[in-house]
Parts: sequence; structure tokens; C-alpha cells
Amino acid sequence: MSNTTATTEPVTLHHELEAIWRTPPGLGRLSAVNHTIVGRRFIIAAFTFFAIGGVLAMLIRAQLATPNSAFVGPDVYNQIFTMHGTVMMFLFAIPLFEGLSIYFLPKMLGARDLAFPRLSAFGFYCYIFGGSILIVAMIAGYAPDSGWFMYTPLSSGRYSPGINADVWLLGVTFVEISAVAAAVEFTVSILKFRAPGMSLARMPLFGWYILVTSGMMLVGFPPLILGSILLELERAFDLPFFDPTRGGDPLLWQHLFWLFGHPEVYIIFLPAAGVISTILPVLAGRDILGYAWIVVALVAMGFLSFGLWVHHMFTVGIPHLAQAFFSAASVLVAIPTAVQIFLWIGTLMAGRPRMSVPMLYLLGFFFVFVCGGLTGVMLAIVPFDWQAHDTHFVVAHLHYVLVGGFVFPMLAAAYYWLPHFTGRQPLYGVGKVAFWLIFIGFNTTFLIMHLTGLLGMPRRYYTYAPEFGWTGLNLISSVGGFVMTMGFALFAVDMFAQARFGRRAARNPWNAGSLEWATATPPPSYGFASLPEVSSRSPLRDRPDLGSELAAGKGFLAGTRNDWQETLVVDMATGKPQHIAILPQPTFLPLATAAAIGVFVLSLLFKVYLLSLVAVPAVLVMFLLWTRATGADVDRGPLPVGHGLDLPIHAEVPHPASWWAMLFLLVANATLFGSLAFGALFLWLVAPGWPPPALVELPLLKALGLAGALVLASAAGHLGLAPLKKRDEANDLGLILAALGHAVAAGLAVWICIADIPAPTSHAYLAVTAALVGYVALHAGIGLVLALFTLYRSRAGYVSSRRSGDLRTACLWHDYTALTGLAAVALVYLLPLLVTFRDTQP
Repeated sequence: MSNTTATTEPVTLHHELEAIWRTPPGLGRLSAVNHTIVGRRFIIAAFTFFAIGGVLAMLIRAQLATPNSAFVGPDVYNQIFTMHGTVMMFLFAIPLFEGLSIYFLPKMLGARDLAFPRLSAFGFYCYIFGGSILIVAMIAGYAPDSGWFMYTPLSSGRYSPGINADVWLLGVTFVEISAVAAAVEFTVSILKFRAPGMSLARMPLFGWYILVTSGMMLVGFPPLILGSILLELERAFDLPFFDPTRGGDPLLWQHLFWLFGHPEVYIIFLPAAGVISTILPVLAGRDILGYAWIVVALVAMGFLSFGLWVHHMFTVGIPHLAQAFFSAASVLVAIPTAVQIFLWIGTLMAGRPRMSVPMLYLLGFFFVFVCGGLTGVMLAIVPFDWQAHDTHFVVAHLHYVLVGGFVFPMLAAAYYWLPHFTGRQPLYGVGKVAFWLIFIGFNTTFLIMHLTGLLGMPRRYYTYAPEFGWTGLNLISSVGGFVMTMGFALFAVDMFAQARFGRRAARNPWNAGSLEWATATPPPSYGFASLPEVSSRSPLRDRPDLGSELAAGKGFLAGTRNDWQETLVVDMATGKPQHIAILPQPTFLPLATAAAIGVFVLSLLFKVYLLSLVAVPAVLVMFLLWTRATGADVDRGPLPVGHGLDLPIHAEVPHPASWWAMLFLLVANATLFGSLAFGALFLWLVAPGWPPPALVELPLLKALGLAGALVLASAAGHLGLAPLKKRDEANDLGLILAALGHAVAAGLAVWICIADIPAPTSHAYLAVTAALVGYVALHAGIGLVLALFTLYRSRAGYVSSRRSGDLRTACLWHDYTALTGLAAVALVYLLPLLVTFRDTQP
């Protein structure tokens, strides 16, 4: 059926859209890629893991309630506290904001779905499989036991010979695939998938917060992914990246971990701050103060958060100048945080707040988080940090920041948005009791822990002697913890009861101005029957009947054609419509792909490496199968989208969403490569056990051949694209040469690893060199697959002068592989010179 913007009857329009967008029932629900379904699944799974983490926390408090407790032994306690931190940080906090963002971002931005619905579903299954590995290992008694930070050498093979540490390294890395996928998804969706007219200056603050958070994830997660890979390589194949007896350094792990770990705190806080900036103005009854200042402040927080990681390492012996720098940076980050808090308080003062349950949780946030921020400034001062480091004072500070800065806002969000999820209105009697139990129990638990920390009680110890004088304080903390748990249990009961038995809610019960309330509640699978045009930051407040108008088909894309799932793509800055995105239908491919990766992870965990060699091509085949539903084999030209506007489909534009996704994915990849180069230079500068027993003498002919092959692949990729400016055919010879260049580069890199790097297990320098060359081999191999894929697409008729997106996307990879490959070869040549230079220093 052709798109008929206003002629289709509303009832018919809704039926047609539902038929196209619906998810099949029964087992077919496993094929769901719709953002509403996937977002709900993320949220439910995250709260389930939160309950597991809460039970583990109560086990910790039960053990510490009395001195010399025999409740659990040291081995079990190590697993419990490790899993508590791991679950809360990796399986609850980040997935919960991912789920909330997946569910709400398209609705707030005026789109029908995110840019890559299958990627969202794939990320969910990776999250579930990775989290399940950790939980099943805990039940079986093989949970990680080296702390949620996995410090080496405690987590190295010599001191953790079982699979406990491998469970963490592989399970958490599996989960991080989900996080990186979400970061790419959110970045592209926020920048390109918005309602017409929604410029960046009109975008909801929640979108800004998630955009900055996604950028931080793209830069912050790769160092931990790299560290996990290197540590697993050390444990599995004895490559000594962190072994000080063979030129490695345990501090390298700490640097890589905290390059992720400190931005992680802000990655968790910023989405919650976005929730506050969305909810608080509605509850206060006025626009938020300082929209532009908040945007500047959160961008500043994103940048500053990457300059703070060493403040977790003040006691490891770093130079005083570095301590001074990171101490100053740690204090400086309080400024943009304070800007946001003062603007929120100003908004409350300028409005007329409603003392509802969401407002109670927001007031709880202000009290708890500000206290956590103040103790954070205290810990940023080096002399105080030396005294409080690794004590319960740090534990208390961490919980005041994370629970105050994330959990309280998310509980407010649960009550505020419950009518949107369920179509039912909360009844706040039980909610208020739950709030006070949580608030009083939390402060009783962790306020006391500041004092036990100042009295010298160390963290991570499973018991203590009565003569230290901590007994009464620990008992009070434990009682408070159980009171808080009662509050969370009451919250869960309240949510379930109200979702099932609450009163029916109006479409916009809070009189909010953001677009998510313009959909029906609960929303249909297609979100909007037609897409809105935005002219302000509060479109629903300016046009209270907007939801009814869109449901009546008075917006863009108010019709169906070819059974396509359509939404609009706009200019990044202005919000001007650019083209139509055709989104994929429900499919089992995300589940199958995640399962194939799960087989690969389990084969590594149980050291069945032959199975991993089978799983890798299976994963590759799965991803290639994703492409069957993309692209187009004919030129359709501009199509009507309503209001007299004609636009091309995404396959007929030079830079479709997939091109942007590749660009942002390569940003994350570049961060991983930069972290590897940082590791090599760090070991050269400070690691013990240098000089190495042997230096790599890379043959000049091989080095030139490798560099030349990479440059050839990059240039040939562009050569294949060049003829499309004049005719409808790509230069297949260029695509063949690109494939040949990558094949030669991959072969030479593997040859160098085998023939020219002697015994990489003997010294960290040789292991790092092998890692650099292996990085080039891996990326050249992927480049070979992409070159052959674009050649196939060209020969199959998927490429024309209009349809060049596949080739342009592949060129990004070819160029990146050439640049990083040349940098890796240069570093391999440079390291022996640096080693010699180190030997000449006094």
C-alpha cells in the first residue's frame, strides 16, 4: 500500500501498522527486536539481578554483624563480596539505564524505534548469557573471588589457579559486548533518529545525557575489555603482561581497570541525572532552569571523568606530581556536578513541587548524593586518601554516590513512568512506607560505615576481633541493611500489585511536555501512528492534543507501504528530514548470534579450544546472515512521507545509519588500540624485569610488505567506490585488490608472530609485541571478509550510484586498519629503541 499521509482511516492505519510491527506470539517472542519489548526485558532482568546482589549484600552484613562470625568462611566470603560488586556494577546499574533508554529514547525523540533494533535484541541476549554464566558459577561454587576489580597478581593463574577468575573475565566481557552495542545504538539514534524539527537545541535533556554517556562508554569500556583479554591470555597461554618476574607489571591492570572504573561512576550517574532533569521540572510545575548550562556541565563531566582514574591509585607509589594533578582534577569535577544540582534546586524553588512518591525519592537523592559528593572531595585529597584508603570509609562513600546518585532516581522513575509501562496509576500509600524504610535503612547502614572506616576497619576482610571496638557499629549497620532490604522488598511488591491492580491512568497523568506521553499507554508496538513535527522543547505542553492528532494520522509517515517498518532520519544538528529508514522485522538471528558467541565463551572457559575454532566461523556466518534484510537491489527514488515531502530510503543515501555505526564503533576500537599502545609504553617506562632477554628484529622486507599491503587495501577500497560518481557499477577490480591486500597483510602478520617473535611467554615485551602484530592480523582478517562481502554485494546488484553505503562503510574499516596497522608496525620498530634508551638512563 502506498503511503497516504492523511487519507487512511485512523482505525485502518492502526491495524495496518500493528500487522507490520507486531511481534509473533509464543516462541516467536524470542525473535522480538521492538524497542518497547527489549527495553522492558532489560529493565526486568536488571531488577532481578539487583535482587540477587541485594541478597549477597545481606549475606555480607550478616557475616560482619558480630566479630569472629562463623556464618561463612573466608573462601565463600570472597566469592560473595566479589559477586555483590560485580552484579551491582555490571549486571544491574548499566543494564537498567540501557533498558530505560531503549524503551524511552525513541518515544522522547519522536521516532518509531532505535536505529538498529536487532542490535538491541542482540545486546540483551549477550547480557543475559554473560550474567547467567556468572550466576550459575556462583551457585556451583566457582564464582570469582578476587574482588569486582580483579586486581593482579591475586587474579593471575599462580594465585587463582581454578576457573573462578576466568568466569569473571569471560562473563563480564560477554556482558560488555551488550554495553558497547548499546553505546553505538544510542549514539546513532540520538544524533539521527529524531522527529522533524527537533534540532539539538530542542532535544530533551534525557537525550543529551544518554548521548554523553554513550560517548563515554565508547571510550571507557575498551580499556577494561583489553585488560580482560590480556589477563585471560596470561591465564590461558602464560603471556606475562602482568607478571613482574617476566617484565610485566600488576599496576598495568590497575591503570586499565580504572581507566574504565572511574568513568564508570559517571556512566552510571549521568543517565540517572537525565531522569532527574526529566522528572523534576514536571513535578515542580515549571521548565528546568539553565538548559544550556546543564548541557555544558554534563559534557564537562564527561571529559573530566577520564582524567581522574589515578585517584584510585594514590597509595601505589606514583610520583607526587601525578598525585597533585589527579587530586586537582578530582576536586575540579565537583564543579559541573554542583552546577546541575544548584539548577535542580533552583527549579524546585521557582516552581510548586508536588510531594508525591517520585518527589520523595528525588529529595532522598539530594541528601544522599550530596553527602557522597562531599566525602568524594575528601578522598580526592591525597593525605586523607592515604589514611582512609581500603577502609569502610571508601565503601560508604561508594554507596552514597552510587545508591544516592543512581538507585534513588531510578526508583523515582519507576513510580513516575509506571503509568506508561502498564497504563495504570500508582496508589502511593505503600510507596511512601517503602521509601522511608529504604532511606532510613540506607543511612543507618552506610553512615555508620564512615565511622568504622575512620576507626580503621579495612574493607574486604571477612571477620574482625572484638577488641577493635567495631562490634556495636557493625551490628547497627547490619540492622540498617536488613531494614533497607525490607523497603526494597516492599517496593517490589508495590510495583507488582499496582501493575496488576492499579487504577487506569490517563494518557498524560503528570501533564508533562515530553513526547513519550504522546503515545498510548501502554504503547503499541509501532509507538506513533504518525510522526510529529517539533518546534519547541516541550511539544506536548504547547500542543496538548498532539497525541490525538498523531493517532489520527496527521503527522509524517501516516500510512504503510510494502510492509516496511519506517521511521525518519534527520540532519544531526537541525533536525531537517533527510531520508526514510526501513527497520528490520522480528528475527531469531540476534538470539542465534549471541548463542554462538556464548559457545565461544564457554569453550574458552573450559579450555576446549577446538570448539572455539568452530564457534568463530559460526559467529561470522551469523553476522553475515544479518545482511540479507539490508540494502536494496533497485533504485526507488524519493518516496512521499507526508506534508508534501519526498525522501529517499536509507539504502539510497551515501551515509546511512550503518556508516555512522561503523564510525562510532571504530572510535571504541581506536581506544582499545590506544590502550594497548599505552600498555606497551607503560611497561617500557616502569615495569621491573627489563631489559628483555631478546629484542624483536623485524625484517625490513616483511615490515614494508605488511605496510604496503595495508595501504593497498585502503586505496583499493576507495578505487572500488570511485566509478559510482559516473555510473551505476563499482570497480570490482578495486574490491578484489582490497581483499588481496588484507589477505597478504593478515598472512604476513601471522608469519611475523610465528617466525620473528621468539618465545612471547618469556617476557612481557615479547608478549606485547605479539599482541600488537596479532591486532593487525585480526583486523586485516576482518577487512578481508568485508572486502569479499562488498564484492558479492556489487556483483549481486546491491550497489549503484545511489546505493553506495555498503562500500563507504567498508572503506572506513579499510582506512582504520591501515592507520592502526602502520602505527603498530612503527611501535614494534620503536620499542627496541626505547628499551635501549631505558638501559642508558641512571
